[in-house]
Amino acid sequence: MSKPNQSGVARYENVDESYLEKRKLKRSAGWILLWALGVGAVISGDFGGWNYGLQHGGFGGLAIGTLLMAVMYVCMVFTIAELSAALPHAGGFFSFTRCAFGPTGGFICGLTDTIEYVLTPAVIVYVIGGYMGKLFPGIPAPVWWIAYYVVFVGINIRGVELTLKVGLVVTLIALAVQVTFYVSVLAKGAFSRELLFVDSTGASVGILPNGWQGVFAALPFAMWFYLAIEQLPLAAEESHDAASDMPKALILGIATLLVLSLFTLVLNSGVGAGAGAIGESDAPLGDGLEAVFGISPTSKAFTVIALTGLIASFHTIVYAYGRVLFALSRAGYIPRWISVTGRYHTPMTALIVGAVIGLVCTIVLEITGGSGHVGAALLNMAVFGAVISYALVMFSYIKLRISRPDLPRPYRSPLGIPGAVVGAVLSLTALGATFTIEEYRPAVVGVALFVLMGVAYFGLYSRHRLVAQAPEEENALIAEAESELAHQ
Repeated sequence: MSKPNQSGVARYENVDESYLEKRKLKRSAGWILLWALGVGAVISGDFGGWNYGLQHGGFGGLAIGTLLMAVMYVCMVFTIAELSAALPHAGGFFSFTRCAFGPTGGFICGLTDTIEYVLTPAVIVYVIGGYMGKLFPGIPAPVWWIAYYVVFVGINIRGVELTLKVGLVVTLIALAVQVTFYVSVLAKGAFSRELLFVDSTGASVGILPNGWQGVFAALPFAMWFYLAIEQLPLAAEESHDAASDMPKALILGIATLLVLSLFTLVLNSGVGAGAGAIGESDAPLGDGLEAVFGISPTSKAFTVIALTGLIASFHTIVYAYGRVLFALSRAGYIPRWISVTGRYHTPMTALIVGAVIGLVCTIVLEITGGSGHVGAALLNMAVFGAVISYALVMFSYIKLRISRPDLPRPYRSPLGIPGAVVGAVLSLTALGATFTIEEYRPAVVGVALFVLMGVAYFGLYSRHRLVAQAPEEENALIAEAESELAHQ
């Protein structure tokens, strides 16, 4: 079927085989490696980031927020399990939304997805700096930030098979550290229920010290227990059998994360000086280990090993931003040179561009000091991009269930449209929560302005230069042409 030169607001250019040959990925992943990719991307959330929610909602507020966000992620995982089996493209959310709402909807979702995946490693590398500061207090944190980006972008460039195998190893080590911490807390009697309800001075507070407003403010931090599991569809073009492997990896992944979030929230908050002090820590698991083992060689050793959790997420989300930038560039939504793959068939340029942006954001916020806690500000910025893309993909699922009922769906969500509706409502609620805390609001507003600038770039320039043969575009254009023929 011939491909049209125009579709709605977009104009397309045809490219030859050499264009796609220079932008080719390699299939290397089965469901176990995909499971590790998904869990590894998120597991750093159990090592730091979530605890900032204790400052704003107390333990009770963060617990309720975590329950609500768990429901949202379960709804989303089943939704994208169906979509990724039906539309297995490297664009992930961008490709789903492109099929449902055309190029404009696809671009907005892809842009907000990019914001999430570029800023999330920045949050993680900031927390890594906190852990490294405990071990080597004399070395400035920016040195660690740059070093980790160089090493793990390099591994991602070297090849997807190496990337996924490294991800599996560090994820398994990180899981072992978490389980060891849980068992040690309980075995040594370090946990105290009373410590869940104290502030940073040790004074007792209520279950909801900041009321329901605190629950609302805690939502972005509760998301940190699960944020980035949704990156798995980005690996569709590198999966051996996306239709089978992707749903299995997504469902097993979220099940793993639900268990981890429960134990981390309760046990890490109820040790040492209590929830108030843990809420202010840049290394909550490190403080938890010290509460169990004291400041000793054992706690130091576990703190070093605990870095594997942060490394697992940092490493795998670097993979994610590389893929979403690659897909947007290959389809012409952002400059095409970003999607050229190197000798290892990895999106080398996209990986480097994303690293530079994330590193610059971290350094700028650190220097200006105008957004309160840098890690928490970056977290809210990443969540802002994430929840917009979540809402868009839920709406895309509903639209495609209605408009394309004959789309082959090897896997179907047991929650169906009602699950997507619940997920969309909770996503929009979390979006509102990113504006709740005044000291982080300027950073979030900055991201919103960036989104508007991106939409202007699309409207004025890139919508006239899209690539018809990019897999996400080709699938959508053929479906649109078939729909027009059916209505004639």
